[in-house]
Amino acid sequence: MKTLWHGGTFVTMKAKGETAEAVLVEDGRIVATGTFEELKDRSDDQTDVEGAFVYPGFVDTHMHIIGHGQQLLSNNLSAVRSSGELLRIMKEAADRVPDGEWVLGEGWDENLFPDKHVPTLAELDSVTDKPMMLKRTCRHMLLANSAALRLAGVTNDTPDPDGGVIVRDREGNPTGFLKEDAQDLVEAIVPAPSAESVQRALETAVDDLASMGLTGCHTDDLGYFGRYQNPLKAFHEVLGEGKRKFRAHLLRRSTVFEEMIADGAEYNEPWAEPGAMKFFIDGALGGKTAALSGDYSDDPGNRGTFVVTPDEAEELVLRARRHGEAIAVHVIGDAAAELAIDLIEKHPCPAGKRDRLIHVCVLREDLVERMEKLPIILDLQPVFVGSDFPWAEDRLGPDRLDWAYAWKKLMDRGFICGGGSDSPVDSADPFLGIYTAVARKMPDDPKEGGYLPEEKLTRYDAIRLYTSEAARVLGQEDRRGMIAPGHFADFTIIDRDLERVPEAEIVGTDVLMTVVDGDVQFKKG
Repeated sequence: MKTLWHGGTFVTMKAKGETAEAVLVEDGRIVATGTFEELKDRSDDQTDVEGAFVYPGFVDTHMHIIGHGQQLLSNNLSAVRSSGELLRIMKEAADRVPDGEWVLGEGWDENLFPDKHVPTLAELDSVTDKPMMLKRTCRHMLLANSAALRLAGVTNDTPDPDGGVIVRDREGNPTGFLKEDAQDLVEAIVPAPSAESVQRALETAVDDLASMGLTGCHTDDLGYFGRYQNPLKAFHEVLGEGKRKFRAHLLRRSTVFEEMIADGAEYNEPWAEPGAMKFFIDGALGGKTAALSGDYSDDPGNRGTFVVTPDEAEELVLRARRHGEAIAVHVIGDAAAELAIDLIEKHPCPAGKRDRLIHVCVLREDLVERMEKLPIILDLQPVFVGSDFPWAEDRLGPDRLDWAYAWKKLMDRGFICGGGSDSPVDSADPFLGIYTAVARKMPDDPKEGGYLPEEKLTRYDAIRLYTSEAARVLGQEDRRGMIAPGHFADFTIIDRDLERVPEAEIVGTDVLMTVVDGDVQFKKG
């Protein structure tokens, strides 16, 4: 059956300013675009969008979708604005947890606290004597109370693991603050979530993302939640015909990559498709664990943390190459980016594929020049500009800001760039992402002109990050990211023209419908 979508403005994203009056859809694909009069007699059914603006389906190119769902279902600390508030919320949560079970929370960020105070071990212990673990928003560090440390066997004599730091007081006692790979000491003993709870988290996440206008995402979930079969099964059970229609591109963690290949893992294509092999080189700027080539300006002597050695990173690249696969590597600091570039140059990406550099928050001109010669794609998180500044300036100092969060320069230099959120690290709202890309600040930030305003994107380029550029990241620009014949009938239908409304009104966008494969997955009201 052919359905004619009409009655609004269809923004094709084929070129700036190009729109269509109507779109004809059959079997989940766009058959033709044109005027209502041209197409009406070819249709069997019609859908009037009643004056709405229709964009190609928005896609988030970097998130952790099951983690997004878990945060919605758990003790979410992302809105906490003081350590006292954090402790109060977790005390209430601990009172609800049965004896013998863990007290869990996530999303806190001490940079949002007026005094930047990270709770001490004594303060954590005042909350509960049940084991407690609180993941920081960046997921590169956590807080654990004494009960959790005892179960993990962490004492004064426990050495820092490779790629991790056990933060200690002046007497050498663990404070409960664990950074990077030191987190594994506690995380390894937290009971893995059941397959049923993983599935429930994915269902919750897909429903929430669809309400935001997202029709798909690129996600890093395999390698968490116990055995890889748990999240993979969830993608089979939740997505597909007669279920939830949502397109997931699955990065495969290096920890399970070869096991999945040996097992002949199946991915529920076309709804969940396999992607590159994912691993981390460094940490996060907020916790001062991103690997920099010089000292942190606000922490002399600290250049961050490599979570792998150069030899370990090389072996990870070779692991992917042995199976003809690209890599997707987390690099926030310039020293981490340099190591990734060194290894990609030494061990080139297989023909027809592109390696993915995720975040690239801090670069240098010499690194960018080398990157231009490589088949790479970049995962950018525009919302990081809003959430990381102004403290990012304190971390980096003025001399490193030229290539910090430099989204405009990277796009101007011709790099293929996708727009992601890293949710649940930051908000998955694509309209907040578009706003921060063009305003270079959060909506409630009084910063005049935004941070590093020379890096502001045009609205069209910001929208491209979530549509046509997101498709290019996958090499699927022939069927995704535009409203054009042959493309998937994935639409984000909203109440306003994102290129013409006042800038401040971008974040107030109402999603009216989210359409995947020609079928409505979300409708307001």
